[in-house]
Amino acid sequence: MESNQRIIVLRFSAMGDVAMVASVLKEFSIQYPLVEIIMVSREAFKPFFNEISNLHFHSIQPKTIHKGLRGLFRLYQELRKYKPTAIADLHDNLRSRTVSIFFRLSGIKIRRLDKGRAEKKALTRAKHKVFKPLRKTVDRYADVFKNLGFGIKLSYKLYKNPQKLPEAAADFFKNKTTKKIGVSPFAQHIYKIYPLDKMEEIISALGNLGYELYIFGGGSSEQSLAEKWQQQFPNTYNLIGKFSLTVEIAIISNLDLMLSMDSSGMHIASLVGVPVVSIWGPTHPYAGFLGYGQSENDCIQVDHPNRPNSIYGNKPCMCGVKNCMGLIEAKTIVNKIKEKFNG
Repeated sequence: MESNQRIIVLRFSAMGDVAMVASVLKEFSIQYPLVEIIMVSREAFKPFFNEISNLHFHSIQPKTIHKGLRGLFRLYQELRKYKPTAIADLHDNLRSRTVSIFFRLSGIKIRRLDKGRAEKKALTRAKHKVFKPLRKTVDRYADVFKNLGFGIKLSYKLYKNPQKLPEAAADFFKNKTTKKIGVSPFAQHIYKIYPLDKMEEIISALGNLGYELYIFGGGSSEQSLAEKWQQQFPNTYNLIGKFSLTVEIAIISNLDLMLSMDSSGMHIASLVGVPVVSIWGPTHPYAGFLGYGQSENDCIQVDHPNRPNSIYGNKPCMCGVKNCMGLIEAKTIVNKIKEKFNG
């Protein structure tokens, strides 16, 4: 019976990947509301799963109590108390494999993510590149549940459901006549970041067109730059360092559009049903990491035989320039956003 099923889901990082897992689990929850889900990830990512009613979040603390083999055995002992009927390893790294082995020795069914490493290598290599779309990451996640006996069907649709905002954030949405655009201009890897001087052109142009812009994502140095943009450009607001992730997600859910790199900003917007115009450099949507429910028509990139040369964006561009994103004109992105709003 479904009511006796309890699945432990393992995905510890990175932020964008965990947000994609949340998109899949939202669909799973609708189709299997009586199946209990125990989501194991980093505490910081807990807000991604707040809207999933049949899910319990269990945090992993890899730098302290769950560090090393002894720490992972402790995590296993914590998770064993849930009496799971199956383990869905959506990470397939050393930590998740170790925890899975402990459960396998206990007789629990394990199914693991197929990352498609060989085909991704073929897509990104310089010689004899095999340039074709690979299986979407969200489909690979869904495959794990199918292999556990749950025939989940993904809709690939954006379900916009604006969340209630606290008073401090609600002030941003008092003017109902203007379009609200989130801007997520930063990324974990420098090679995935659109040139900041060109990003300034975009922010200036969009602000002067009357759109309201909200800058998301980053640390102290990015916050300083976003504060500068707020002072320099019209209708521009820095949100970095101002709110918790829970509130940021709620704010994003109320936006009309997100402008993002190939980064977590795209996946968070996808999770809450907001369309994204995304900018791609050494990475490519063909690798399977396009935001859930997003259209490839909204991906802005240059055609070049050496693209893509990286899956994660941790390698420099091989297009003969320092940053192939620099080949994309700011006006191209501005026009795309205007097109989205003007139909």
